[in-house]
Amino acid sequence: METRFLGRSGLKVSALGFGAGTFGGKGPLFSAWGNTDVAEARRMIDLCIEAGINFFDTADVYSDGASESILGEALRGRRDQVILSSKTGLRLGDGANDAGTSRLRLLKAVDASLKRLDTDYLDLLQLHAFDAMTPIEETLSTLDDLVRAGKVRYLGVSNFSGWQLMKSLGIAERHGWSRYIANQTYYSLIGRDYEWELMPLGIDQGVGAVVWSPLGWGRLTGRIRRDQPLPETSRLHDTAAIGPAVDPERLYRIVDVLDEIAAETGKAIPQIAINWLLQRPTVSTVLIGARNEEQLKQNLGAVGWQLTPDQIARLDAVSATETPYPYYPYWRGQFAERSPLPV
Repeated sequence: METRFLGRSGLKVSALGFGAGTFGGKGPLFSAWGNTDVAEARRMIDLCIEAGINFFDTADVYSDGASESILGEALRGRRDQVILSSKTGLRLGDGANDAGTSRLRLLKAVDASLKRLDTDYLDLLQLHAFDAMTPIEETLSTLDDLVRAGKVRYLGVSNFSGWQLMKSLGIAERHGWSRYIANQTYYSLIGRDYEWELMPLGIDQGVGAVVWSPLGWGRLTGRIRRDQPLPETSRLHDTAAIGPAVDPERLYRIVDVLDEIAAETGKAIPQIAINWLLQRPTVSTVLIGARNEEQLKQNLGAVGWQLTPDQIARLDAVSATETPYPYYPYWRGQFAERSPLPV
């Protein structure tokens, strides 16, 4: 398993990471993702570690904390072998201070996560969303205190816009506080919005992408086909309305090309979709999840080989969308050499 630096830091993470969103199965969303218990989680983690995965990610909101508890139990006795990441900031409770990234909430949330995970520290803490009601200085100074206290080693964000992340980085630099090195972001062949602003920002500022939902909210499994009904076992029956919207015809065109490349390579469609992501700029690690060992073993097969330049170009072309102004380069061809990305 290849390892990569997480952003502009000295921390090395495996090219594939494991997302524990399927652990626990509590609530309408997470029960549709999976209901992995401790015994099955331990077996999945065995397979991941054997394959060279060292990065494991969860969040306090996943199954109301059950994901953290199961992951912590499954990692017992081998905590020092892994990079452990969690997220906080989304609502977890009915109280006035049970959401957001205020000083009170962050200190309380981190202590609760550490207890559930049965560990003294998080290797990476990521804010699950931007809290517009809490001053950025309050959030960043608290995060810096957590790093100095040894409860957190590195910091990241998730689901931030470009200006939110860049403003936070600027304030952290001004005060000499710990800065964000990771951006856990939605990115896939059918969801390329990350490339508009966050990818150039990541290149410029040294923020590595931790990719979530690399199979486009379950649409790039190879089971969703033109003129065929949605498989009965697909979690999209329960979660499609919650996730990012997708143009069905664009999805089918992408799957057509994935089919062609699958025939050329002998690889499964999910493996090809993940391998494409691993070739993209700024990507530090791609999170894979699984409801069972079969899915996990298939996803692990996304590494150890590479798509050819021609295959990458075909996937680039079929999945491309026109970006909006000002990201759309209306000066195309006149200033291309001054852009960090192809235009």
